[in-house]
Amino acid sequence: MRIAVFDTKNYDRQSLDLANQQFGHHLSYFEPRLNQDTLDLVHDVDAVCPFVNDRLDVEVIARLAQRGVRLITLRCAGFNGVDLAACQQHGIVVTRVPAYSPHAVAEHAFALLLAVVRRIHKSYVRVREMDFSLDGLVGFDLYRKTIGVVGTGRIGQATIAIAKGFGMRVLAFDVYPQAGLDQQLGFEYVSMARLLQECDVVSLHLPLTPQTQHMINADALAGMKSGAVLINTSRGALVETTALIAALKDGRLAGVGLDVYEMEEGVFFENHSEVGLQDDQLARLLTFPNVLVTAHQGFLTREALDNIAETTLANATAFEQGQVLANKVGN
Repeated sequence: MRIAVFDTKNYDRQSLDLANQQFGHHLSYFEPRLNQDTLDLVHDVDAVCPFVNDRLDVEVIARLAQRGVRLITLRCAGFNGVDLAACQQHGIVVTRVPAYSPHAVAEHAFALLLAVVRRIHKSYVRVREMDFSLDGLVGFDLYRKTIGVVGTGRIGQATIAIAKGFGMRVLAFDVYPQAGLDQQLGFEYVSMARLLQECDVVSLHLPLTPQTQHMINADALAGMKSGAVLINTSRGALVETTALIAALKDGRLAGVGLDVYEMEEGVFFENHSEVGLQDDQLARLLTFPNVLVTAHQGFLTREALDNIAETTLANATAFEQGQVLANKVGN
């Protein structure tokens, strides 16, 4: 199958080329994201392979169909950037990678948490300047603190396991709680309101849907325990940025660790060191000393990249051979 792969970096190409040794697809790589401005790059292919911030709207889907594209094989879990109704209308199948390495994202959530709680990012900068003072670096133990895990899918479960290893009490919320999972992993399912009220740490592990967008808004932040830490390694738009900035200005949060940001498209995955940030909200977030932002790198481990590449290309092979598509999105 001829596949045009968009929004690619060196690490994408290496993992996809390695995985493709067992599948034999013809892969063409493009650095730009797939959107209305880059459609002219799509020629003589059967499928396109976008990433998380590519935008395949109604017009893009229609033009892909005109160019003979039959498959969109996403190499990510999120699919909110693809107009599924337009795909169905034009007979284009969409597949994704629903899970790659849940441990990669869960471990990154704790990397953010530990860095924020123990002020490691601030200490690193100080020591680089030969400042070895400790004022302003007081943190708190995770042991016996309460963490709230929002979303108990594979990543949420991996997060719970890590939290238990730190000796934390775990509360969790999920719209569809899994029967018996709480007893198996040793946590308690509670309402979202109770989770926010009682937890010293809140970690988000949910997909972005119309129901979850801005679930952490002004009301939710006001309901959080005073001095809590918020961690988001899922999707940026789960958190309403303006409300988060207001809560930080009011001093209601002890810290925030973000690997995602709701307006990250066009910012994350790119080098802006020579031009500066044009996003005033992100620039404001970066001024808070108790906020740590990483550029959507939670998935970036060798194991996760290998899993993503293999599943993405396996989806394409299954489609090509007319097999049942376990990772198909939509009808």
